[in-house]
Amino acid sequence: MAGDKLPRSVSQTRVELPPDLTASAPTKPSHYVFVPLEGFTMMCLASAVDALRIANRMSGADLYSWEMVGEEGGTVRCSAGITFVMDRDLSEVGRDDTVLVVGGVNVAQASNKRIVSWLRREARRGITVGGLCTASYTLAIAGLLDGKRATIHWENHDSFAEDFPDINLTKSVFTVDGKRVTTAGGTAEVDLMLHIIARDHGEDLASLVADQMIYSSIRTDQDTQRLSIPTRIGVRHPRLSQVIREMEQNIEEPVSPSLLAADVGMSTRQLERLFRRYLNRSPKRYYMELRLGKARNLLMQTDMSIINVALACGFTSPSHFSKCYRAQYGTTPYRERGAKATPTE
Repeated sequence: MAGDKLPRSVSQTRVELPPDLTASAPTKPSHYVFVPLEGFTMMCLASAVDALRIANRMSGADLYSWEMVGEEGGTVRCSAGITFVMDRDLSEVGRDDTVLVVGGVNVAQASNKRIVSWLRREARRGITVGGLCTASYTLAIAGLLDGKRATIHWENHDSFAEDFPDINLTKSVFTVDGKRVTTAGGTAEVDLMLHIIARDHGEDLASLVADQMIYSSIRTDQDTQRLSIPTRIGVRHPRLSQVIREMEQNIEEPVSPSLLAADVGMSTRQLERLFRRYLNRSPKRYYMELRLGKARNLLMQTDMSIINVALACGFTSPSHFSKCYRAQYGTTPYRERGAKATPTE
């Protein structure tokens, strides 16, 4: 009820459940330690915590408990400008606890030496550690994802892949690889927590939690983050989607329009007409926009040199890259780099 102050791990009202969900509660709740970084995304934290709260409510038992910890305790401000009060500072956590770092904007600055050192120390103790949203970056610079499967928000995918080549980066909504967990941000935290609830207490309870959250399509770690190409471009044309998919997969070494057309059984002229009809631009122009979009992400989110950014996006000439970039964005790559941002959501 509005205005009621509820303990974090205590259910509001018991709901009538099927017999298999009314078994006795565990002797000790599974405990989650959330570490919101400065500028964290509120949706990620809220989605994760509320899934645990609802699991407690629907089961009528304290299956989960949680707390928020920060570098100095005190407060942490989210990207929406709201300040959250931490429960304590970065002291040692329980051996059976799960640590989930919550990222957001300016994650590189927020991932300072103290937080990174603390994560390394806790990981050495065998603690399960996760990164929600852009906090995959925090785990990566701590060396906790080397050789592991991981994911991050699609906007940061290109720069992350360049910075951490030893990490098996996927486009999944979430990944669980041993004691390392990562999510893509947004509502992916709901999917992760439903996965955890199902693992711990069964699919029926996870489904009840999803229903309470009006979450009608539960995704797994096999589902990808972004909408399908037909949905994104607003056109359901199989050969057009196939060509665009081929373009997206070949940014560093662009494929000629004639080969793209041949791969889908069309002439170059037919492919031109298809793009003009549905996307109001030529295949060459569309491909250029994809390449320049990746280039802009790399310039804004990495320390790669201008020439390496150009090469990663299929430009062999720095002058040609600069000319195309200026035509698209009204500024040069060098000036864009001068206003460089860090990985954000």
